[in-house]
Amino acid sequence: MAELIKVGMADYKVGRSPATIISYGLGSCIGVSLYDPQTKVGGLLHIMLPDSTQSRSTDNPAKFADTGVPLLLKDVLGLGAVKSRLIAKMAGGAQMFAFAKATDIMRVGSRNADAVRDLLKKLGIRLVAEDTGGNYGRTVQINLENGVYTVKTMVKGEKEI
Repeated sequence: MAELIKVGMADYKVGRSPATIISYGLGSCIGVSLYDPQTKVGGLLHIMLPDSTQSRSTDNPAKFADTGVPLLLKDVLGLGAVKSRLIAKMAGGAQMFAFAKATDIMRVGSRNADAVRDLLKKLGIRLVAEDTGGNYGRTVQINLENGVYTVKTMVKGEKEI
């Protein structure tokens, strides 16, 4: 049976086929995967916030999109992935709570999704699929044998992107 690698909040893991990498309980957080279909190497990052420069505590770079995505990229390349072949997928970025007078700062989910999109574009990595937004949590996993990224929710069931 293939190894199941678990990623916690503000954490990331990398691996190779036939492993599957999973992260539970994404609300406003984003689960972003990078995958090289030729080497079957990939990783999954569970970010909580878009920008480390806006935080007082930056001791965990995996917590932020701007510092976590480069870490994930470095480690996936270190396992033999080739940057030009990498494909990215992401899910999460929900607005878990309704606020009567929501300001942009309270829209953490959409800010997280925007930050990941912008950073992937800047790094030249193709974002080929996403399942973001809404007001419900998700659990995500990437199968490193075939690159299938599965999104599970209580509200909408399970789907592959």
